[in-house]
Amino acid sequence: MTTYLQHAYRTIWRLWAGRIITSLVVIFLVFDGVTKIIQVAPVVEASTKLGLAPDLLLGIGIVLLACTAIYAVPKTAILGAILLTGYLGGATATHVRAGSEASPVVFSIVFSIVVWVALVLREPRLFWLIIQRQY
Repeated sequence: MTTYLQHAYRTIWRLWAGRIITSLVVIFLVFDGVTKIIQVAPVVEASTKLGLAPDLLLGIGIVLLACTAIYAVPKTAILGAILLTGYLGGATATHVRAGSEASPVVFSIVFSIVVWVALVLREPRLFWLIIQRQY
């Protein structure tokens, strides 16, 4: 019986850790998307330094909010994680192309990893599906 309780505790811990991390990811991405849509001055300046025209920010913000919404819904979270990985990959490529320092490049890579870690914590079967995939 103790083993069952230990397993149940670990499962609940993983689920809540995944939910908390997902919530933080979603809050950050919603904030980022909204600042792009309302075109806050520091965001416009940073985008201009990266070579992005200010009129592109509205579309980028809408795409980010749409991907984040898809990720936040449990039934579509895997698709959302795939879309956010692509979005963050584009952010990484933009920073590399613009010659940015290493920190924004590393941040976008690590953030996409956090997106997947949160999803795997919420849905442990996904981990085994990825690991046990054989060709």
